[in-house]
Amino acid sequence: MSAHQVLVIDDDEDIRVALIELIEDAGYTAVGAAHGAAALERLREQGGRPCVILLDLMMPVMDGWEFRAQQRLDPALAAIPVVVISAYRHRPSVTELDAAAYLNKPFDAAALMDVIRRHCR
Repeated sequence: MSAHQVLVIDDDEDIRVALIELIEDAGYTAVGAAHGAAALERLREQGGRPCVILLDLMMPVMDGWEFRAQQRLDPALAAIPVVVISAYRHRPSVTELDAAAYLNKPFDAAALMDVIRRHCR
């Protein structure tokens, strides 16, 4: 992973692919994972770190809450900022997930890109 790469974690393949295309159209690179366990495996196996992680909350295998718990316990991954992107209507508090931002689905593409730009300089 490179300094200007975004990791998209979402179990909905259509959403994941659309987000990756949006991010790549803006000049960044992006990779996806279908759930938290796959994302942790990718992060731990590949060199480099993404500049930001886009994280859905409701996913099979490992949901967003468990991913964040595992990420924060890993010193090599803990500092990577996370933007929660979820249709989950109970918006978790910032302290609960320690997220850099929270965007409810559906969200405005410009708002998402603003958040990505802040973290991927």
